[in-house]
Amino acid sequence: MLGMNKLPVAKRVQILSLLCEGSSMRATARLTDTSINTVSKLLVDAGRFCAGFHDAKVQGVKAKRVQVDEIWSFTYAKQRNVNGAKAAPDGAGDTWTWTGIEADTKLIVSHFVGGRDGECAKAFICDLAGRLANRVQLTSDGHKAYLQAVEDAFGDDVDYAMLEKLFGQAPEGQRRYSPPVIVGTRTRCCTGNPDPKHVSTSYAERQNLTMRMHMRRFTRLTNAFSKKFENHAHMVAIYAVWYNWIRIHKTLRVTPAMAAGLTDRLWTWGEIVEMMDAEQPAPKRGTYKSVPSR
Repeated sequence: MLGMNKLPVAKRVQILSLLCEGSSMRATARLTDTSINTVSKLLVDAGRFCAGFHDAKVQGVKAKRVQVDEIWSFTYAKQRNVNGAKAAPDGAGDTWTWTGIEADTKLIVSHFVGGRDGECAKAFICDLAGRLANRVQLTSDGHKAYLQAVEDAFGDDVDYAMLEKLFGQAPEGQRRYSPPVIVGTRTRCCTGNPDPKHVSTSYAERQNLTMRMHMRRFTRLTNAFSKKFENHAHMVAIYAVWYNWIRIHKTLRVTPAMAAGLTDRLWTWGEIVEMMDAEQPAPKRGTYKSVPSR
């Protein structure tokens, strides 16, 4: 039986759905008539559960072509402003979200939140390799940290290529907000025998756009950035479960998890929330608080 102060399943489903549809935490609190502390607490609980869910369920993936990429955001303040920021928390500054997506099923095989250095690249690629059931063709961008990371994680058991983009100048008068113009690409075969026709990061980059659209804290040029590094990681974990198991991919007409053979049915947030309740002890009085009706 639910405790008096615990939100009903339907209300928690509504909150998680809004967070994955691009609403900010405060907008979600207003739309669901709950407090910001309630939304924040649920974010943490759901994030921890979803990270464990992904870790347990996304294993032995039979993949053919995997694309990896990293997407920039920031926590609390941009890196150049951290030193001058008041009471900047641990993890403040540039925050990079690494994702590995299977080209055919669009499954997010692995995700990792951290910096953009070699150690983070190694942690991400090692996690990715551990979830795959067979040899794959792997494509990354030209970030040099991937070279050692792929060698450490896969050895020779991978067909790996880099797709390096060649940039020109940004449009005149738009250098601050517009990226440089891509004037060409260069393919670099690093390991094995990758098929040149499938050396691409297009699906990974399109997934980056989906992340920016569906998580408000990724939106550029707004004040909707992450204030805590841990909450950023929790939201990415929630998003990955929603993207893989709950959201029907428009092209596939099934979820990526179904396309990858990890499940034979469509999952719902209701099931995820009920699984959270089954794993977690009953919350202490006052854990969740609803805003009185006005």
